[in-house]
Amino acid sequence: MGRLNLEVLVGLFVLIGIAALAYLSIKLGKLEVLGSRGYTVTAEFDSIGGLKNGASVEIAGVEVGRVVGISLNNEEYRAVVTMRIRLDVKLQEDVIASIRTKGLIGEKYVAINPGAAETLIKDRGKIRETTSPVEVEELLGKYIFGSPGGEKPKP
Repeated sequence: MGRLNLEVLVGLFVLIGIAALAYLSIKLGKLEVLGSRGYTVTAEFDSIGGLKNGASVEIAGVEVGRVVGISLNNEEYRAVVTMRIRLDVKLQEDVIASIRTKGLIGEKYVAINPGAAETLIKDRGKIRETTSPVEVEELLGKYIFGSPGGEKPKP
C-alpha cells in the first residue's frame, strides 16, 4: 500500500512539472493558445528590414499588440504587415506606423505614433501612413563614399 502511494505522488509530481513547463513555454514564447483577443490592422511598407512575425507593436514604448503576418503586395511590391491590436487600444485613422530597432542591433518592432483624427480604424482596417526602417548599410555607404547609392563616384 505504501509503494502505491509513493508511485501516485511521483506521478502527480511529474504531471505538475509538465504542466508548469508547458505554461512557461507558452508565456515566455508569447504564444496564444485559446484564440487571440484584439482586432487586426494592416500597413504597407517599402521595406520591413528584418521585421519578424511575433514582433511587438508599441505606442509610447508600451506594447499594445503583435505582428501576426507578413506578406508581399504583388501589384506594388510592398511588404504588407498584419498586426493584432488589443481591444482597449483605439487607433485613429491618421496614425503613423514605423519600424524601429530596440538598441543598436536589437530586434525590430512596429512603433505607432498616435494621430488626432476623430475617426478610428476598424477591424481589418489599414494604416495609411508608414515609415520604413533606416538601412544601416545604406547610411554607411553614403557616409563612406559620399553618394546616395553607396557606390564610389567615378573619376
